Amino acid sequence: MTTATATAEPTGIQRLWRRELNHYPAEAQRYTMLGIVVLSTVILYYENYINGSVATQILADLHMSFSYFVYILVIANAIGAFTSLAAGLADRFGRANLVAYGLLITGLITAFAVPNVNTKFQFGVAAAALGVVEGVVLVATPALVRDFSPQLGRASAMGFWTLGPVVGSLVVSEVSSHTLKDLPRWQDQFVICGIVGLVVWAIAFVALRELAPALRDQLMVSMHDKALIEAKAKGVDVEAAIARPWGQVLKPGIIASAFAIGLFLLSYYTAVAFFPIFFQTVQGFSADQANGLLNWYWSSNAIALVIAGVLSDRLRVRKPFMLFGGIGAVIITLVIRHLTPHTDVSYDAWAFVLVCVGIYGGFAFACWMASFTETVEATNPALTAYGLAVWGWILRAIVAISFLILPQVISSVTPLVEHGPQVQTIAARDARYIPTLQANSAFLADVSARYPDGNVPPDVATQVVEKVGADVATWLSSPQGAADSKVLAGVGATVQKAQKDSPGQWQDWFLICALGQLFFIPMVFVLKGHWSPAKARAEADAHEAAVDAELRKMSSTPVDVVQPRGAGDARTTQIT
Repeated sequence: MTTATATAEPTGIQRLWRRELNHYPAEAQRYTMLGIVVLSTVILYYENYINGSVATQILADLHMSFSYFVYILVIANAIGAFTSLAAGLADRFGRANLVAYGLLITGLITAFAVPNVNTKFQFGVAAAALGVVEGVVLVATPALVRDFSPQLGRASAMGFWTLGPVVGSLVVSEVSSHTLKDLPRWQDQFVICGIVGLVVWAIAFVALRELAPALRDQLMVSMHDKALIEAKAKGVDVEAAIARPWGQVLKPGIIASAFAIGLFLLSYYTAVAFFPIFFQTVQGFSADQANGLLNWYWSSNAIALVIAGVLSDRLRVRKPFMLFGGIGAVIITLVIRHLTPHTDVSYDAWAFVLVCVGIYGGFAFACWMASFTETVEATNPALTAYGLAVWGWILRAIVAISFLILPQVISSVTPLVEHGPQVQTIAARDARYIPTLQANSAFLADVSARYPDGNVPPDVATQVVEKVGADVATWLSSPQGAADSKVLAGVGATVQKAQKDSPGQWQDWFLICALGQLFFIPMVFVLKGHWSPAKARAEADAHEAAVDAELRKMSSTPVDVVQPRGAGDARTTQIT
């Protein structure tokens, strides 16, 4: 067999920007590449989700309302939606540099920019910058996973890739729950995160590689296809393969499926951004307890992602796992909705519920990622990044819109986050005075309005003593009592009403999440793949036989092939 001249392998420092592999890698290198991609994804999501663990501290320190905080998330996700679309160009220009240099940018922002912000606007700018990079990585990293994983190992590989956002969330809650007591400043969490991110960037910058376009633009069902793909790569016209990309990937099935998974993941993004707030303001747990609860969610989700991927690949089907996960997710979300008003639910009970959430979500999402990339490949295997860009754009758009709606649905969060801790502290400190204050609120409000400077005439002071008693009157005349009573008069009723309304509002939001998960279920049927393991196995066996036949034909018959562009002058050669 004679082969045409291939692009020269990069040497030395060239490897820092020329990352293409002209041959499909051996197993050790392939697993190394997949490992670096997964590690990179974990760190990028760790950096992107860290603000959720210290949200209450950030709001208080930067004098930021909950609505302002949510709008920052909306803007970051909206920007990420459009950078996800732009990342579709990874099919034309490659993926590895996007990931390697993206890690550098996010590491610098997280370690140095965010900890030094002094205003809520500066914080918003930094968060938006992180959103830009995450939108690119959301497309580039699963595209790399697809490139390095044949279809018969795709669900396992995607299960490990989806560990990125999940383990990133787990790292957030694990680190914060163990360090917040000793490092109470919210800035410290970003410094820790950023330093870890820069270490991972150094690894990816030196070691991360990707397949050459002629290799990645072909469909690979199993490792058995390796020889055929490398032989065919010499004749791949890369430019023709990626011509008119959007027209090829904007198919109803691809769009509907991407929309469905976006709605399915509403509960996941709610957990990432707002579950610490939910467990603190509604269920009464401390900040470290709230983050500790999420450890159960992320841990079970991570395990389920891997188990579902391995089982799916072994049985060679995706759809039964997605259906199981979708139905289970709807049920457990409705259970959460039911438990929300009950503040006597124990920590252990909530931990069990969150384990169930993690299991069902893991089974659905890992297999969906595998099935979606296979559906895109059925259209054109050269356009994986463009197909993932459609998903990334739709996902980020759904998250942005939902976060825009959430403060309207859960309006009680703002007063509880902004004033709840202060009112709770006062209530605990002045518990013996508060019933008297509440019983005489109208009288005391009238006195305060008539004498705002606190200089109450003796006769009025006597009326106050007669009305509320000497102890309360003495407390009211003290600096601490005057300040506390002013706070209670100003926001006490608002906080009290918010505490009453909050469970019902969260129940409304959880119902929206459950409806999104319900929509996901019928969309399972539009994706490529079999329901029956026997039929899937028969199809794989037939494909393997066809590959063997084609290899035998190529080894005995001269075949004219054309060098892809970028490998020197276009020329015709023969495989003999």
